[in-house]
Amino acid sequence: MHASPPAHATRVLTLGDMALEAATWGDTPSLVLLHEGLGSISLWRDFPRHLAARTGLGVFAWSRRGYGGSSPAKLPAPLDYMQREAELLPRVLDAAGIGRCVLIGHSDGGTIAALARDERIAARVLIAPHFFVEDVSVTSIRAIGERYAELRPRLARHHRDPDTIFRFWHDAWLDPGFPAALFLDEPCRSMPGPALVLQGSRDQYGTLAQAHFLAERACGPVEIAVLDAAHAPHLEAPEASLDAIGRFLSEQYISCIPKTSAL
Repeated sequence: MHASPPAHATRVLTLGDMALEAATWGDTPSLVLLHEGLGSISLWRDFPRHLAARTGLGVFAWSRRGYGGSSPAKLPAPLDYMQREAELLPRVLDAAGIGRCVLIGHSDGGTIAALARDERIAARVLIAPHFFVEDVSVTSIRAIGERYAELRPRLARHHRDPDTIFRFWHDAWLDPGFPAALFLDEPCRSMPGPALVLQGSRDQYGTLAQAHFLAERACGPVEIAVLDAAHAPHLEAPEASLDAIGRFLSEQYISCIPKTSAL
């Protein structure tokens, strides 16, 4: 039986002209969550607290610029926005007081986690990441753009400016120059392991080719787990996702990460 999920605490991180909303679950956060292209702290839903309860590790998450209640983003999005977020990540860790940690990223956040380079990163869990543009991604993003009016009310519950963040993500992915910006052959070759990739078997935004692209190139070990889910296995198959993450951490890496005293 797993421990009860701990409550979370909110805070604001100030980085230059940016105010970023952030949250922690448990003490001494060492699991760092990076959200998807339309995500935010609140769109992780119950996953962070159940992750903290399952692993016994503190969890930290923040909403990137433009997302959730963080400072506004500017349009258009630079086509290398994920690379820029990866470069910013060490400053976020510094501001949050994060030491040795494991990055857990979903979709765009998974890509950012793979791109990030910092000696504090012990391992990576990449949920449905992207390392190149596939036709299925473009088709699904174009389709969601056509029904944005239906999606907007839900996004408005989680973002201060849903229209800007939608255009930031949608327009970048559909830009003709984006495939060249997101072809991440060299960054994948330089990514140190270990890493776990969680991929949904019914993912409407990417295929298992993404996981294999990384596994064939990374200079450290990459484990792949295929789950019965679409693009968000951590929400659609939470128990299987938590089991896979917990096993990955406990087998090799959890001993070098400080435990939270909240559990």
